[in-house]
Amino acid sequence: MRHTMRWAVTLGAIGGTLILGQIASAQTISGSTRPELRPSQDEVSRAGPAPLLGLELAPVLRPLLRPTTVAERAPVSSNEAGFNGWIDQFRSRARAQGIDANTFDRAFRGVTYDAEVIRLDGNQSEFSKTIWQYLDSAVSDGRVTNGRAAVRDHQRTLDAIEARYGVEKEVVVAVWGLETNYGSFRGGSDVVRSLATLAYDGRRGAFFEEQLVAALRILQNGDTSPRNMTGSWAGAMGHTQFIPTSYLEYAVDFTGDGKRDIWSDDPTDALASTAAYLAKFGWTKGQPWGVEVKLPSGFDYASASRKVERTPAQWARLGVVGVNGQTIANHGPASILLPAGSQGAAFMIFKNFSVIERYNAADAYVIGVGHLSDRIAGGPPIAANWPRSDRALKSSERKELQQRLTAAGFNTEGVDGRIGPKTQEAVRGYQRANGLIADGYSSLSLLNRLR
Repeated sequence: MRHTMRWAVTLGAIGGTLILGQIASAQTISGSTRPELRPSQDEVSRAGPAPLLGLELAPVLRPLLRPTTVAERAPVSSNEAGFNGWIDQFRSRARAQGIDANTFDRAFRGVTYDAEVIRLDGNQSEFSKTIWQYLDSAVSDGRVTNGRAAVRDHQRTLDAIEARYGVEKEVVVAVWGLETNYGSFRGGSDVVRSLATLAYDGRRGAFFEEQLVAALRILQNGDTSPRNMTGSWAGAMGHTQFIPTSYLEYAVDFTGDGKRDIWSDDPTDALASTAAYLAKFGWTKGQPWGVEVKLPSGFDYASASRKVERTPAQWARLGVVGVNGQTIANHGPASILLPAGSQGAAFMIFKNFSVIERYNAADAYVIGVGHLSDRIAGGPPIAANWPRSDRALKSSERKELQQRLTAAGFNTEGVDGRIGPKTQEAVRGYQRANGLIADGYSSLSLLNRLR
């Protein structure tokens, strides 16, 4: 199973529409919720753009005292009563997995049911953005400026991290920028409380219970204290938002103080852990994540697929070149990605694209990290225009599109409102049959045509 550092929210990025929804361990794009405590305008001006969806910033502070019983937790609702009983049952399961009694009891001292977490978990799938709306925020001028400042401010640390792990400092900083706006919005939710609530009353209890056990193991190892373990409402932690299982496997102690501290104001361990994670999954230094390209007239859009790989020289022979008209340097096999169909930007993507994808599987997130890193390093903005007159399809419209495609003989193999590879291929089939550009792009105009 692939672990993803940010996992609370995902944006499915096929057809230019980004669908926010809960994921398991291989997806997510911004992974945060709306802030409960918002900074002042002066603080906003100093910090620059907020994370793409904000973060909860209300820490729950509780004393670390003796073990707590169900009676001491004083249930205030039927949910709270059930939650207290669940904690007592979970204690046995956690102890059986090696969590000692003292760690468990300290972690759960005063922990109560959090109804807001459940509300947020249930509301995610209704949001949508186009990829250009996402990138407008992800790679805003403010985020680029602050990213360059972060590189300057942490130059020695970042150079040392890059030397050890072979991941460019601009890439590490770009992840930091997208995840928590360079540490400005790390999240203030009590991770034990959030994960326990989601394990008890969430849609994927087994997954969250696994994360909760991992969080307890982190506490048992002494890397942080229970109430200092804060993060997003769904349990992503620190400057670059590790989930607990990924933290256990990939976080590093770069400062050498004996703790893998991703929570403190000093971002060193978090940035090094991000580089270590990317290196673990095969980052190739010097290879771009992707390069913007121009497509020739008459381009075969069926070849714009992750399944189709050619060298840059082979693509050039088919007329695919950089925006400057030159053949892209040979960085290995590459695919063509069209996140908004034929009317938007085209990218030639390389293996490092897939490495960033291990952090977050949404195409838009990968493009956001990659393009932000390029801009921080002094690169230009995306040259191509986006189809800004388009809007994202609503959930009901995505389902209708699937229903109408299937009824027209282009089976999407399900009606779930998620525009994945099968729906994309059905769209291509319909487009080919009707003399349209077969780019697989699910647009409102396509739906209107089907109607």
